[in-house]
Amino acid sequence: MSKKTSLTKHSVEDLNRLVADKQEELRTLRFSVAGSKNRNVKLGRTLRKTIARGLTELNARRNA
Repeated sequence: MSKKTSLTKHSVEDLNRLVADKQEELRTLRFSVAGSKNRNVKLGRTLRKTIARGLTELNARRNA
């Protein structure tokens, strides 16, 4: 299991970049699964969780 990193230490630009990168990675994962077998079946779930954590931190900063 990988070590969780705190997203509170990142800047807003870093969080936006992280969310965009993970969304692109998830999109490519979804389209690559259609043509071949996926080796890491948990990768989609972890990507979605990482995206949600990043968006949650961005919304918390926006509302604060």
